[in-house]
Amino acid sequence: MVSRNTIKDDIMKIYEFEKGKMSSYLEKLETRMAITTNMWTSNQKKGYMAITVHYIDESWLLHHHIVRFVYVPPPRTKEVISDVLLDFLLDWNMDRKLSTITVDNCSSNDGMIDILSEKLSSSGSLLLNGKIFHMRCATHVLNLIVKEGLDVIRVEIEKIRESVAYWSATPSRVEKFEDAARQLCLPCNKKLCLDCKTRWNSTYLMLSIAITYKDVFSRLKQREKLYTTVPSDEEWNLAREICERLKLFYNITKLFSGQNYPTANTFFIKVCEIKEALYDWLICSNEVVSTMASSMLEKFDKYWSGCHIVMAIAVVLDPRYKLKILEFYFPIMYGSEASSEIEKIRQLCYDLLSEYQSKSKMGQQTSSHGASSVSNLFELTYDEQDPLSKFDLFVHSTSEEGHAKSELDYYLEETVLPRISDFDVLS
Repeated sequence: MVSRNTIKDDIMKIYEFEKGKMSSYLEKLETRMAITTNMWTSNQKKGYMAITVHYIDESWLLHHHIVRFVYVPPPRTKEVISDVLLDFLLDWNMDRKLSTITVDNCSSNDGMIDILSEKLSSSGSLLLNGKIFHMRCATHVLNLIVKEGLDVIRVEIEKIRESVAYWSATPSRVEKFEDAARQLCLPCNKKLCLDCKTRWNSTYLMLSIAITYKDVFSRLKQREKLYTTVPSDEEWNLAREICERLKLFYNITKLFSGQNYPTANTFFIKVCEIKEALYDWLICSNEVVSTMASSMLEKFDKYWSGCHIVMAIAVVLDPRYKLKILEFYFPIMYGSEASSEIEKIRQLCYDLLSEYQSKSKMGQQTSSHGASSVSNLFELTYDEQDPLSKFDLFVHSTSEEGHAKSELDYYLEETVLPRISDFDVLS
């Protein structure tokens, strides 16, 4: 058997070879890259960062690769994290090709993005001067919003939590619980599960399963003297109402966390659905639900302003929606300010187009509709062999550059495509 040092050397050789291949491939691509980062703590309490790069290749296929899994030394401050990321970007020559970076929503990451933006903006490589550089993880934001709501109803669901904890504590209690369920002709296809307080979706699952066994808990109250935390009918009714409302969040979280990476155009609509639902909950006759919605809305508004720009641009570039989707949802989101918010996103799309044209090799060449290339089209002189060359000069002298339409103009003017289930936005 070879020694572990030999195995380690072999692994590192394979890694360096594959890294060289991937690095040279990414360098040749004209496209920009988006990166996502995740922090992970091992059971030795050591912190690591996984960096994933996402890009669309020349065949318009979406790819993602984990390109770095790196130890982050303590203390994990914004300066340390930004140094690790910058080292990666420079090592892979990716600092001039970044579009966005998606991180969990926490203060150290906010500070890290500020430091990184400052260092990268000096080269002028960030799109729109870094306006769309920082993207907050949609799933993490969703998690924070729901946890805010569950904090409000923590006391109301405590008896259900204690009941689940009691009847799932030992195998004999689980057996007794299942016997009682069978006596009431209830299927035992789902086991009681106690939630983890830091993961809201486990609270949703705990409640949704416990509700199906409501009568079992009441029956066991007669048989078990030590069981004293039976929820009242009011508490069960509240749990049922909470569960029905949290189902929307649960389904959206499952979509966002899917193995097939969802693209940003799908996020916007789901986030708007959440805002619409929260407004409905706000006017609910149940005071607890209304209070919960108010708390969640406050959290929603805090994070929405920081991440809606990238989502909105992505959804405008989806030919099923374009600006029509903003015209549909923004009045719900912004009321009387909707039209000015729509115009902001519209202008950002044009600013992006202009920036891509100026930085692109093709930007200075003739295009079919590009306003920026109109002047190049008419850099003409009189040609005796061509009797209409004077006409060309006449057209140039009497045309206003501003009237030339860009491809984006034509795209936005065309009607939206029909929505179909297996639509592939990239194709």
